Amino acid sequence: MTARPRFHLAFPVRDLAEARAFYGDLLGCPEGRSAEEWVDFDFFGHQIVAHLSPATAGGNAHNCVDGDAVPVRHFGVVLSLPEWRELAEKLMAKGIRFLIEPTIRFHGRPGEQATMFLQDESGNALEFKAFAKDSMVFER
Repeated sequence: MTARPRFHLAFPVRDLAEARAFYGDLLGCPEGRSAEEWVDFDFFGHQIVAHLSPATAGGNAHNCVDGDAVPVRHFGVVLSLPEWRELAEKLMAKGIRFLIEPTIRFHGRPGEQATMFLQDESGNALEFKAFAKDSMVFER
């Protein structure tokens, strides 16, 4: 089986110690290479890079998606349902404040998905989602 391509995302953060605590300690993303102004993380098999840039971190534009105010600028990962449930339980147990609580979106319609949004300390929004079947990811 050929491995799927990995995505690479670089994004701004206000503080690298906060980024290490959030992505490394809370989410369990192993740290890769780093320098004084950036750090790589293994984000569920994908490479994300937190770049120190306090003036450009965060974002506040939102669009309505199935009744929720979804941050326009966000990134995330599609997990299996068991992985999604495990992460949701872990985050709830730690008392994490969600932008959008763990929920099912598009109930009974194409693209039905489990989703949750949270924010790192720099204001970057992350979405974690899961589908009952992989074929539903791009279902219209």
